[in-house]
Amino acid sequence: MTRTGTGTTPGRFLTVEGIEGVGKSTQAGLIARYLRDAGLRVVETREPGGTEAGEGIREILLRPAPTPMDAETELLLMFAARAEHIARVISPALAGGAWVVCDRFTDASYAYQGGGRGIPRARIAVLEDFVQGQLMPDLTILLDAPLDVGLARTRGRGRADRFELEGPGFFEAVRAAYLERARRDPRRIRVIDASLTVDEVAAAIRNELARLSI
Repeated sequence: MTRTGTGTTPGRFLTVEGIEGVGKSTQAGLIARYLRDAGLRVVETREPGGTEAGEGIREILLRPAPTPMDAETELLLMFAARAEHIARVISPALAGGAWVVCDRFTDASYAYQGGGRGIPRARIAVLEDFVQGQLMPDLTILLDAPLDVGLARTRGRGRADRFELEGPGFFEAVRAAYLERARRDPRRIRVIDASLTVDEVAAAIRNELARLSI
């Protein structure tokens, strides 16, 4: 949902999604640089995180632990961080006319907690409505690559977080859920082949940004 801010240009909300190893953080940074070069005011952020409270929740969610976290606890923590993120960062930035570039948002909850953990989509939708209201990204870039490509890129990053320790079956389910989201909402969610080079992916994303009159 486009929010018109008080500045000279309307704020836009862009999100970048995908499984581990597809280059989300790299491409989110390149998007932000491209927008700034176009003279736009940009806020870069991420989920879970983006605020002091959200970063604390992120640490809890990503920290490996001997006892598995309940799937519904995980989902509620994600939306708790998101509520703070929207209130403190995303909504104020959009209201002020900034463009927000977010590394993951609610599509990730449908993919990871829905597809990966098996929580029904309807239950996630209740939290989405409660926390977000009418707020939706103007454009979501879904970086997609075969599972073996993504997971191979995560090797050598250092200690794996709690999600990265999941098996291939989990990530196949996450990827399938992402692609299903894209099929349901092709106008908002644009799938980009993340197995290409960084420059090729960035060029494909810029083509999608042209839809927002960049």
